[in-house]
Amino acid sequence: MRILRASERTAVPWKNGGGVTSEVAVFPPGAGFDDFGWRISIARIERGGPFSLFPGIDRTLAMLEGRVTLTIEGRTPIALSPQSPPVQFPGDTATSAELIGDDATDLNVMTRRDVFFARIAPAEGSCVGTSGAAATLFVARAEAALHEMRLAPGDAVMLDTGESLALPPGGDFLKIEIFPAENRPKAR
Repeated sequence: MRILRASERTAVPWKNGGGVTSEVAVFPPGAGFDDFGWRISIARIERGGPFSLFPGIDRTLAMLEGRVTLTIEGRTPIALSPQSPPVQFPGDTATSAELIGDDATDLNVMTRRDVFFARIAPAEGSCVGTSGAAATLFVARAEAALHEMRLAPGDAVMLDTGESLALPPGGDFLKIEIFPAENRPKAR
């Protein structure tokens, strides 16, 4: 089990000045935008606008704080809040977000389409690193105590396959699982 502290991340300003992004984890380690297999980041949205396009990448977005209206080309706009389910969309489709309020924070998981896919869901109770997953992470949405350690909002816990984690009662976590593309469920 590895703790990935939010306080140890570097916030990188967006080119359009609308916010900042901090990388939580990337595979392979040290990979850039052109060669990652998967990438998990947390973004602070300070101004609405279009998303950067990422050809060949699938994205999954979950709100940690605040609210936005997400507009994905060809879909009805979606109002997102921390209580909303995560939204999946192709990174090469025109997408934009408009703030509802002053600012917002989101969790963004990007996977190279032919290599990996991701699932994000709320987590509670006792959890195990998923067999067959390339990576399993838990991101704290609120302060929590974990095995006598304090977790701040945005801190992440990364498990190895088969490793278990007992989440604190009442904890507010999102579970992120990254799987090889060949394990993607077939469409019915």
